[in-house]
Parts: sequence; C-alpha cells; structure tokens
Amino acid sequence: MTSRPLLLIDDTDRLTEYSAAMDRMQTLWQERVDDQRPDTLWLLTHEQTYTIGRRTPEAHLPAPETGIPVFTTNRGGQLTYHAPGQLVGYLIARLQPGEGVVDLIRDVEHRIVAALAELGIPAERRDTPPGSELLTGVWTRDTGRKITSIGMRVGRNVSTHGFALNVTGDLSPWKLAVACGMPDVDMTSVERELGNRPAPSMAQVAATVARVFEATPSAANNATAM
Repeated sequence: MTSRPLLLIDDTDRLTEYSAAMDRMQTLWQERVDDQRPDTLWLLTHEQTYTIGRRTPEAHLPAPETGIPVFTTNRGGQLTYHAPGQLVGYLIARLQPGEGVVDLIRDVEHRIVAALAELGIPAERRDTPPGSELLTGVWTRDTGRKITSIGMRVGRNVSTHGFALNVTGDLSPWKLAVACGMPDVDMTSVERELGNRPAPSMAQVAATVARVFEATPSAANNATAM
C-alpha cells in the first residue's frame, strides 16, 4: 500500500442525502484541484438509494414499485445500494506520480481488507477475469460473499467517489436489483459475517477504516474540513 496521509471528515453520526453529498464532493474535488485542501477521506452514511454508473444496463435496475430512488453518477462501476448501516468513504486525492485510477482502486481494496482483518473478518480482493470488465470490491474469504463495493472517478488527476462497506442493516434491497453487474452476487455485512460474535458499532468501524487509511482530523498544511 502506498503511504497517503489523509485529512478525515467524519459525518457518520448523521444521514446525508445522496444528491447533497454529490454537491459537496464536487466542492471538495475543486478545492483539491486548486490545492486548497489536502488529500481527504470523507466518511458518511446515506439515506436509502440505488446509484448506477454510466454503463449500467436498464435490466439491472430495480422495479419502480420498490420506491427507492435511483441516481445516475459519473463514477465507474455498476449498480450499488446505499442505506443506513453502511459506511461510505469518498476519497478526494491527487494521484501520485506514476499512479493510475486502477492502482488507486487496488490500494483502496487492500486497505479495506486490512480494516476487515482488524474487525475479525478475513477478506480478499479478486483479480479481473480475462476479457471481463474491471472487477472491483472486497469479498469475505470464508463465505465468498461481497462486503464492499468500489467505484471511483478521476478528473484533472484528482479522485472522487470511493467505497461502500456494509456494516449492519437490511440486506434484502440488494436482491431487488443486479448489484455490481453480477446477477449471482451475495452481498453481506460485517454484522452478518460475525454471526453470534458482537458486531462493532458504526463509530468503531469508521475509526478502524480511518486508521488503516492514515486519515486524521487534522493535516500538516492546516487545511480545514468544511
């Protein structure tokens, strides 16, 4: 993993509406492009919503009667689902010399694997099968379920979007659509994988993820969070 100290913004104590988060992320991105803030990790949780990438087939969308909003995003990847109980991390960071967006995604995957190990869940990233679309995310090693979705975008050498780690909550809405472009994927959560073991709180998971990502509430250049 490449060392990349980050400024932490932690908004996991409230629900953030998705479109409002996109507006703020755009502001954070512009500040990073203009060197007005350091590389930043924004942790938050969303209200219930599906989001889709630009190439998500219509057949993968949920039926309208589900009543759950669907937002089209400019990130890579396919359909994903957000809801209370899920830790979302948006990474607004300048690519390092020689680094591409796939390198950044792989770094995020390795860090999520490390964070899950600290939470008692063996996990792994997977290589993309030959001839297939880029495979991203993190799977549990023992059960083979997908626990983290990843979709990112880079513009003017600065990344946006990031990862969604399922911590607790109802997983059934994942089955109302085709998640991650994978009809047979079994989405899981920290709570589900731990079984009878006590599940950590969202605050505990956020703290573990922040530590693994080298993210702290202050930065050396005295930039401040919004």
